[in-house]
Amino acid sequence: MARKIMIALGIAAITMTTAACNTVKGVGRDIESVGQAGSDAIN
Repeated sequence: MARKIMIALGIAAITMTTAACNTVKGVGRDIESVGQAGSDAIN
C-alpha cells in the first residue's frame, strides 16, 4: 500500500514539474536556478 502511494506521489510530482516548466526556456531557467542554489550552498 505504501509503495502505491509513493508511486502516485512521484507521478504527481513529475506531472506538476512538467506543467510548471512547459517551455524549453523554462526548463533551462529551472536547471540554472538549481545549479546556482547548489553552488551557493557549497560556498
